[in-house]
Formats: sequence, C-alpha cells, structure tokens
Amino acid sequence: MVQAGQVSGGVHFHGRHGGPAPRHHSPRQLPGDLRHFVNRTAELQSLDATLTTGGDPFVPPVCVIAGTAGAGKTALALRWAHQVKDRFPDGHLYVNLRGYDPGEPVTAEEVLPRFLTALGVAANAVPSDPDSSAALYRTLLADRRMLVFLDNAATVAQVRPLLPGNAHCLTIVTSRSRLSPLAVRDGADRLTLGTLDEPEAVALLRTVTAGHRADDDSAKLAELARLCAHLPLALRIAAERAATHPHMSLDELITDLCDESALWDALSTGDEEGAEAVSAVFAWSYRALAPEAARLFRLLGLHPGPEFGLGAVAALAGVSVRRARQLLDALVGAHLLEQTAPDRFEFHDLLRAYAGDQAQREEPDGERSAALRRVLDWYLHTADSAQGWIRPDEAHLPSQPLSEGVTPVSFADYDQAVDWAEREHANFLPAVRAAAKSGLDVHAWQLAAVLWNADAPSALTTDWLPIGETGLAAARRLEDRRAQAMLLESFGFGYTNLGRLAEACECHERALGIRRECGDREGEADSLNALGLVHLRRRELGPAETQLAEASALFGELGEEHWQYVTRANLALVRFRAGELTRAAEDIEEALAAHRRMNRTPSIGNALWVLSGIRLDRGEVREAFDAAEEAVKLALDLRNHVAEGCWLLALGDAQQALGEHGEALTAYNRSASLHRRLGDRSREALAWHGAGETYRRQGRAHEAVAFHRRAAAAHRELGDAWGEAVALDGLACAVHEQDQEASREHWAECLRLLDRYDDARARRMREGVQARIGGGPDGAAGFSAGAGTPR
Repeated sequence: MVQAGQVSGGVHFHGRHGGPAPRHHSPRQLPGDLRHFVNRTAELQSLDATLTTGGDPFVPPVCVIAGTAGAGKTALALRWAHQVKDRFPDGHLYVNLRGYDPGEPVTAEEVLPRFLTALGVAANAVPSDPDSSAALYRTLLADRRMLVFLDNAATVAQVRPLLPGNAHCLTIVTSRSRLSPLAVRDGADRLTLGTLDEPEAVALLRTVTAGHRADDDSAKLAELARLCAHLPLALRIAAERAATHPHMSLDELITDLCDESALWDALSTGDEEGAEAVSAVFAWSYRALAPEAARLFRLLGLHPGPEFGLGAVAALAGVSVRRARQLLDALVGAHLLEQTAPDRFEFHDLLRAYAGDQAQREEPDGERSAALRRVLDWYLHTADSAQGWIRPDEAHLPSQPLSEGVTPVSFADYDQAVDWAEREHANFLPAVRAAAKSGLDVHAWQLAAVLWNADAPSALTTDWLPIGETGLAAARRLEDRRAQAMLLESFGFGYTNLGRLAEACECHERALGIRRECGDREGEADSLNALGLVHLRRRELGPAETQLAEASALFGELGEEHWQYVTRANLALVRFRAGELTRAAEDIEEALAAHRRMNRTPSIGNALWVLSGIRLDRGEVREAFDAAEEAVKLALDLRNHVAEGCWLLALGDAQQALGEHGEALTAYNRSASLHRRLGDRSREALAWHGAGETYRRQGRAHEAVAFHRRAAAAHRELGDAWGEAVALDGLACAVHEQDQEASREHWAECLRLLDRYDDARARRMREGVQARIGGGPDGAAGFSAGAGTPR
C-alpha cells in the first residue's frame, strides 16, 4: 500500500568502488499526458484504490494494466500517472520496453544503467553485473517515494529486475499479456482494460475532430466507433482521417470500413507512421506467438460466427480439446482474444479482420478449406446430437463423413443439448452462409434442416428463416428434391408460428407435391398433418379434419405409432374446436394414454392442453386446471417458450373459471409476453382477450374494454374472423352497462362474422350472442384457447 506523506530524510549511499554517494536526483521522465483523453472514470477510480486500500505495507505495490493492442493501456496509465505524480516527490522513471516491437524487446539489463544514471549514479560507477545493478537500483530507491512506469512489457523477465524493494514506491506496468507471475509472486494488482463503451468511443471521436467537423451525426459516429471495435487507437486514427478530410462524409469512411479486406488502408491517416499503425500494433502481438498459437490465431479468423466454444476451436484447428485450451489460453494471455465465459471466446472486429488477413496470406487454399470443412462438420454432427434430445422423434439426416480430427459433442441429457443450442445460436446462420459461400451446398442445406430441429426451444422462428433460405437455395442448386421438401416443410411450420398462414399453406402444398412425386409416403403423411394444422389455425375445420384423418391413416399403414397418435391428438383439437366434445374427448384420451406409454413429453403436454379445454367446456373446472397446470410444468421443463405461451392460455382459462383472477391475469400476461417475443400476434391477441374476460369478471369494465379492443383489432388485421368475433363478443359484454347501443353494434358485427361458420360451436355461439342482444351480457363465450401447435 502506498500512502502520501512526509519525504524521508537524506541517507548517504556508497557506490561499489567506495566513491562519494550519488547526488539525490529526482528524475521526471513521464511522457506528456495524452491529448484527447476521454472517460475511463471507473478504471481511474480502480487505480486510485491501489494507493489507499488493500495490500501489504511491506510489499512494493505493482499495478499491471493489461489489455489488447490498441485498447489505450498506455494512455490510461499516463493519465493516472500524471494525476498521482505529486504523491511521489522523489521522481518518476519511465521506459518503453517495446515488448511487441518487430525488433528485439528492451531487456531489464539494458534499462538498469539508464535508471541508475537518472538516479545520479555516474556512468562509470554503474555495475557491469546485472544482479549488482539491480541491487544498487533497489538500494537507491529504498527510502524514496518514486513512481516507476514500465510500458509495453511482454514478459515478467523484463519487469521483475526493475521492481523497487520499497513499499513507498509504485510500479505501473502495461502489457498485452497478463503477466500472471507478477500477481502470484509479487502481489501485483491487475486491471484488464477492455474497449471503450459506445458513449465513450463517440466522445473520443468528437474530441479528436473538434474544430474540424461540428455536425457529424451521433448515430453515424456510433457506427464508425463500432467498426473500429471501440479501440482507442483505431478510433484516433479514424478520427484523424475524418478531421483532416472535413469534406469527406462519414458515410464514405464507414463504407470503406465495412469492407474488411480494405480495413487497414481505410484506417490509415496517410502519414508513413500512421499508415500501418493498426495492423502494426496487432502484428507485434501476433509475431510474439509460438508457431502453433499463431496458426490457431489465423484459423480463428476463418470461423464464421461472432464467438466460438472450445469444441469448435478444436475442430477448426484439427487438434485435441486439451491442446486447443492451451493455445487459447496463450491467445487470451496475449490479449489477441477475449474469454467471455468458461470455454467461450471472441475477437474484437479489428482483430478478427487481422486474423483473417493473416490466414489469407499464410495458409494455403487447401488448409483454409480443410479448416472450414472441419468446423462445419463439427456443427452439423453436434447439432444432430442435440436434435436427438430436443426433438427425438424427428428423423435424422444421413450423416456426412466426419473430417479427420473432428470430435462432435455428445450430450448426457436434454438440458445439456439445449444449453449448447442456446450458446451457439448466434453462430448458426453464419455457419450456413459460410458453407454456401464456399460451395459446400450439402453442408448448407443439411445444417439448415437439422437446425430447425436442434435449435433451442426458446429461439425465435424469425432467426431460422434466413438459415432456411440459404439452405433451400443450396438444395435447389443440388437439385435435391427431398431436401427441398424437408426445408419447405420447416418453412411451413415457421410461417404458421408467425401467423403467416397463406405462406405456410403454400410451402406445405409444395412439399406435399414433391413428396408425392418422389414416392415418399412418410413425407406425404408429414405434409398432410402439417396442412391440417394450417387449416385448423384458419378455422377451416372440414379440410383440417380430412387431411389429418388421411395423415393418421397413412402413419398407421407405415407403422409410425407415435406420429399416428400425434395426428390423432390434432384431430381431437379439430373436433373440440367444432364443439364435438364427446368425439374429441375419446380421441385425446386415447392419444394421451399412448403418449404417456411412449414417454413422449412434448406430445403429452399438447394432449393435456387439448384435454383441459374439453374439460372446461364440460364444466369440469378443477380437472381442466389440473391438466393445464401439468402441461405448463412440462413446457417449463422443456424450456419451450412456444408451448409455454400456448398452454398458459388454457391455464388462465381454468384459473379464471375457478375465480382465481389474479393468477389468471399472471398467466395471460406471461403468455402475451412470450407470444410478442415469438412474433405470434394471433396468440398474443388471445391472451389479451383472456385478460379482458378476467377483468370483466372482476367488475373492472374499463380495463376489460381496453384489452378486448386490442384483441379485436389484432384479429381483424390478421384476417381472423373467428378470433375477431370472439373478441367483439367480449367487448360488447364489457361495454354493455355503460353503452348498450355500442354493445349491440359489436354483437351485430360479431354475428356477421360468425355467418361464415356452421359447426356446432359456431351455432351455439350465435345463439348465445342473439340471446345477449335481447337480455344482456350474462353467459358470454369467454373462450380463449389457442389453435394447435405444430406436431
């Protein structure tokens, strides 16, 4: 711990030759403070803490500021050194150790004579032996309060001989390495310096360009800062270019920066030193790496995604996981890579571009292609393994042969598989696009297909659509009709989830045509089931029942018992929607028993959801609640937001019927939030309707009206006449006491919409609305359950 205080009294020292003691020199070697320094407030406060808290009063304090090249380590250290220099009245020593220069780094043995002469030792009195020089150095500092700044150290060997032995001296070390032995043996505090926050980065750009460019748009500056990876060095160079070209628009500079192949030229200020400033500073770190670590750094520039895990890195390099971890540690230690979580890593954008540039320069074409193929193999086979847990009933694709040196991940349970899918989600689209760009079309379509089944259950459907588009284009280039049908089916389910039912129907019909053309009877059954579900969502109950019955029969002929009962449950839902409760109950109870026997958890939950609605219609309210509650618990176990959001509608309906209004509102609110995130406006509107019904039952008509209006408007925009009719019935009941004329208008519109339906439920609803027009709102429909989930 260093404390400010009284300067020590004079003490006489003798040189090794017994001559007169050196004069008490107070060197002032700190370079000038950096102009245009912005923020870093938290980091400066952290450094201040080393002066006043913690530490051992007998141990000389050492502070290591570590970080990636160009992060502003020296700038921060200089700013802090100038702020605290008055606490060290006996002077300040500084040296740039050039640990990552293209040439040889400066050694401690070279520095000691410089420091000794600065401290007043005559040149001819400096010991020639390094150990003796270090001892004299410590002796001269023993009773002084001095600040020692060791800039750009690469190794502990450059630093340790220069550490004072006096607890009243402070040593600041900057490095791109962590210099962990200094912490272990010398008690060094370490501050790892990250990139600037966006507001800080924009502030730096504005500061440097002040007086040259006053009207730059903040959003454009933020984009420029992002393209510079928020690295102060890159930001300063880009800002200098902008300042020296005040008539050059930011859009022009940003366009240059967006082309990574031109990145280094775009960030050049035009002078000889600045022309290679960014690439040079990275090159110094890169050239200091051992050959195998340097190779991994290059290959990581080929990884298609924004971050990578240990397994993917091992596959990319064709090494063992253990060796990959060792090499990654070396890269993290050199601050060429950031570790974001256990076994998760990422580049700054500039470093990624530099790594990719080095791969293009130093790796032969064949090596680059082999590395990309290895990592794509790893993603494909690991995703196939995850599918075995996440959607175990879906057929597996024919396996591509694994490249040598690739070991896919095997999962011990469902949660491990989902955890992997969530961690890797951001890499899936880049991986598929990289496969297509490299001409690996089989990888492209197979990755797209397997990722429909292997992505995390909480993933957004919209995230998969561009993956599917890339995969479908690859399948078409290969003229692989079965692959096209498989992807079209996934598109159909995706569009159904998003309420884009016309597009969903078109995709499933195209897939059905291809499968019939190819004689793929199992695929034909899949497509018929999928089409039945789209018709169910559109409340086209006749076509839905016809296609689902046909699919169920075909699955039965093929001996696909599980899928036969899946379609049986979907048929039960159609019959429930039609108001045929007896047939629906028979179908769903048989399907539920079969799913329990086969231990098919998602199918059990889906059957329970349908059963809950049937029981509620029959007045078996407690039994309806029990079924819905079990379904929701299964959805939570599955971490499946689509299922959870849907099945919460049934739980809310049962809670509402039980008079548990607070619990019902919680269920509807959670359902609405999930469906909003998932992009399913239809089911979000059903949740609003449920909330409106609950508020009306509580006598809170104002809140009820607001929710029913929102639900009716959403269904109207979606072209869902049935959903709009149900919402209008709820709205009419909610406004009846305040405005009976308005309620009659809503009921009249409701009846007009119901005219297109002729099933038993629609007939009963028309009768109920007509009765309410004559006698008031009692007995409103209150029906809010959603349509069937795929599969």
